Amino acid sequence: ILAVSSSSCIGSKTWSPYDLIMISLSSSRFILQSWTTLDLLMSIFLEPFYYIENVLVVSKTIFTFLNYSSLWFGGWLSVFYCIKIASFTQSFFIWMKQRIARLVPWMLLTSWLCSFTAAIPFAWDDYVVHKNLTAPLPMTNLSAMRTTRKESLTLLIYLCNASTTLPLILSVVSSALLIQSLWVHTRQMQNNASGFRDPSLEVHTSAIKSVGSFLILYIIYFICVLVTLFKSFSPFSNGESICLAVMAACPAGHSMVLIWSNPKFRELPARILHHIHFHVR
Repeated sequence: ILAVSSSSCIGSKTWSPYDLIMISLSSSRFILQSWTTLDLLMSIFLEPFYYIENVLVVSKTIFTFLNYSSLWFGGWLSVFYCIKIASFTQSFFIWMKQRIARLVPWMLLTSWLCSFTAAIPFAWDDYVVHKNLTAPLPMTNLSAMRTTRKESLTLLIYLCNASTTLPLILSVVSSALLIQSLWVHTRQMQNNASGFRDPSLEVHTSAIKSVGSFLILYIIYFICVLVTLFKSFSPFSNGESICLAVMAACPAGHSMVLIWSNPKFRELPARILHHIHFHVR
């Protein structure tokens, strides 16, 4: 996806809003998957170095930033699909259709800033916890340490909810509106069908399945991100391992849905497989 979208932008004088969203989404997910793998290897093979104060804070900050970025870009992709495909006649949708190309760069930039702002409290919280655990504190300071922890978590919860709920709402509302529009249009086409196989009807049915699959994967990914970032499971527990595995599988599953539903993305893997098959023969 990243290769196809980047090549489309390089070969064109103007960058399409769809390619901009796909480049942002695919690059953030690619970096996130790479960083998660590196983070896991460092925690296993470089454990003394990994739990140094600055390394741990930087690692968790980058992890949080990339997860939130992926959530935002996924939400904007749903919004873009809804505006471009849904056949609503309300003035707001018409206004958005006319201006979406100019709004997309600002939407993406705002997403980066919101993700970075939301990642800062996590870095601060990890720093405070690490400092409290490693510093030799007397027993009289135990209550103060718990108060500091509680205050930091309270601020963390407020900022996290504010930063993650909005892309979730955008994704759910946009996907629901798009599915409704496609479903109504599909029912109209079925009623007017002449009995022969209609390719347009199959396209609409496939689009409904794709949007529905993406929405389910997005919600599952969102839940796992919150569970992981709020440390609902103890480190290296089975619950945390399952959440991390699901967080790695959901973006991969969504990428497969995007490739399967877009002919432009299917062409490159088909050419690669044909090239490999040709050389093997």
